[in-house]
Amino acid sequence: MDASYLFVRNFMNTEYEKLSRKAVEETKKQVLDFVAVAVGGYSQAGARQVRELAIEWGGAAQSTIIGCGTKVPAPMAAQANSSMAHSLDFDDVHEAAIMHPGVITIPTSLAVAELTGGLSGKDLICTIAVGGDMISRMGLATRPGQNIHKYGWHFTTLNGFMVSAAVAGWLLGLDEEGMLSAIGIGYHQASGNGQAVKDGALTKRLGPGFGVRGGIMAALLAQKGVTGAKNSLEGVSGYYSVYHMGEYSRDILVGELGERFECENISIKPYPCCRGTHPTIDAALKLTNENRIDAKDVESIKIWCGKGTLGLLGEPLEVKARPRNFVDSQFSLAWGCAAAIVKKRVTLGCFTEEAIKDKDILDVAAKISVENDPRFDTGGLEPVRMRIRTKDGKTYETLAETATGSPEKPATFDECIEKLRDCIEFSGNKLSGQSADRLIEMISRLEDVEDIRELINLLVWSN
Repeated sequence: MDASYLFVRNFMNTEYEKLSRKAVEETKKQVLDFVAVAVGGYSQAGARQVRELAIEWGGAAQSTIIGCGTKVPAPMAAQANSSMAHSLDFDDVHEAAIMHPGVITIPTSLAVAELTGGLSGKDLICTIAVGGDMISRMGLATRPGQNIHKYGWHFTTLNGFMVSAAVAGWLLGLDEEGMLSAIGIGYHQASGNGQAVKDGALTKRLGPGFGVRGGIMAALLAQKGVTGAKNSLEGVSGYYSVYHMGEYSRDILVGELGERFECENISIKPYPCCRGTHPTIDAALKLTNENRIDAKDVESIKIWCGKGTLGLLGEPLEVKARPRNFVDSQFSLAWGCAAAIVKKRVTLGCFTEEAIKDKDILDVAAKISVENDPRFDTGGLEPVRMRIRTKDGKTYETLAETATGSPEKPATFDECIEKLRDCIEFSGNKLSGQSADRLIEMISRLEDVEDIRELINLLVWSN
């Protein structure tokens, strides 16, 4: 039986009461984090144009675009909301799966909930948790033990079409056949590549939005009777055969399905850049702060990392150390490290068009070299080792095996609140402190909310 059937049945058989307390609490943090990064990304390039286009096109007033409050067709609202939430590269991540679950599951759930007339907080938590489990398992099962970056896919986007279709199909009340068709229609659209990262293109931040727009449309087509492939994942021309040449683990994909939920292992980012840079930033902050290293005293910096990290975030060094644009800076070990050493903290202000002209950061970045250490070729979030040499001949070295915000060092709900307030301040939007407080309070007791449209109504701050 194709894994598509098993995932569909997991959606249909999982109720809120079957989720662990940890799964519930981590999902609530995901929702708060999504609100934070959507607030922060509202006016960002790429996301802004998607929103403007959705409003220009107009259509049925089905679902709310966060921020402006305009209602447009559900697929377009979800696309706009996903794009703004992913635009800062500050959204949640499953490190081992190399996946951003929240920007797929949450905007899909919010848009379809409005379309269908409401959803309880418990059901919202449940669908985000089950959808997050599905997309994370799909990533974990793909070419296990390999450096997946070299194959060129952007996996959140690629998998997002099918997962969004499953989430939307469940919320629309489709039966098993309908949900299978929804996933199949999503699969027929599935795409998303990593070249945008290499070229510093805005499409990197738009990919998940394409996925949720296509996923919701897939579910709506299935609702109208359009059929899609039933064996989308493991068929002879299914996802794992066509996209991955049959290199996947079925046990990882569906083992303990319905008993173990990968949503428990989703990380909240403390820094607004690719998660793969975070061990480097942690290491730089640790060495700089513990040893009171001043940026002007740095002679050289050496970073050792895994092959996947090096290829995505370390090379070409001339681009990573001198970003052409802010997208380059979000995907650079050198930039994240230099910003940490110069600023002593890494914030949203370190990744803007103005920031990449900062002479102090550029000077430190020019002193960085990056090299592969085969011991760190672990896949997922790879460790790094860092050595800073100062002009007086002293050497400081540390190893970062994981990163702040990971399952081993999880973010607290209070830290998510602080992140929301930082995003509000950075964006300069009109979400008032009182509205923010109401949002925080409502999300903290999300399981008690009768209709999540109460929450959506608070997510408006601009005209």
